[in-house]
Amino acid sequence: MPIIHVNAGDRLPCTLSLDECGPVIIMVHGFKYAPGHVTECPHRHIFALDPARDCFKVVSWPRGLGFDGRAPGEGLAIGFGWNARGSPWRAYGEAARAGQALADLVSAVRRRAPHRPVHAIAHSFGARVVLAALAHLAPGALGRIILLAGAEFGHNAGAALDTPAGRATEIVNVTTRENDLYDALLEWLMPAPARGDRSLGLALRPGANVLTLQLDDGDTLAALGRAGVDIAPPTARICHWSPYTRAGALPFYARLLREPEHLTLAQLRAALPGRATPRWSRIVPDLRLPLPIGRKPSF
Repeated sequence: MPIIHVNAGDRLPCTLSLDECGPVIIMVHGFKYAPGHVTECPHRHIFALDPARDCFKVVSWPRGLGFDGRAPGEGLAIGFGWNARGSPWRAYGEAARAGQALADLVSAVRRRAPHRPVHAIAHSFGARVVLAALAHLAPGALGRIILLAGAEFGHNAGAALDTPAGRATEIVNVTTRENDLYDALLEWLMPAPARGDRSLGLALRPGANVLTLQLDDGDTLAALGRAGVDIAPPTARICHWSPYTRAGALPFYARLLREPEHLTLAQLRAALPGRATPRWSRIVPDLRLPLPIGRKPSF
């Protein structure tokens, strides 16, 4: 069974065998999804091998990550569902609470399968869920985390990375200037935890265990291409879902999660551009002055 579905508050099924090999990859959705919802259930959409909804932003995460039940040792995908419906303020608050439930799930997997690596991939408010879980986890519980257009503040992410589990994990922070509007909305709508704080698109601090990767940057895509990673260039100026809908993106994340020893953060950091383009530069192309990745802009 390559895919199972678990919701916040559920226990890991007792009948599930974790004796096999291969990684356990936990997938965490973002805003507007809720388990069991008539039209927005993640388990029937992005967490399904064959999504029930025909929509540009609904693609199969498990299939893109290499789960289809045909390859031996492909591991286990877990679709983690939580209630992200309602207003942005409600979903943002619920994401922090869902972090405890996610930590319980990760801990249960680690107890029953201490020999298997456990990783996570999350989009939008799902990034807040995963980061919130780190405060409740033991060091090494999560090996590598991929955040896609994460809807969280840099201060909160920094606090999560300062926990024992946070210091022992690796973070790949996937950003894109296509998401600038959504990053700005987070900063305008949510109370910042620190004065002048910014979203993860600009403010995740650099570190040995942190890599920020700007997926709409031409130099970044060229560098990945030289390493054998073919990701389609962006086609929109504004898109919140581009980090996982673009052709080649999910297979790249599969390699990051399945082969961390072959695609180390140090190797990627050495190959990728060290500077990010500023906010709004995709909407206003004349904004060409690059910014150091992980630094806050001055405007």
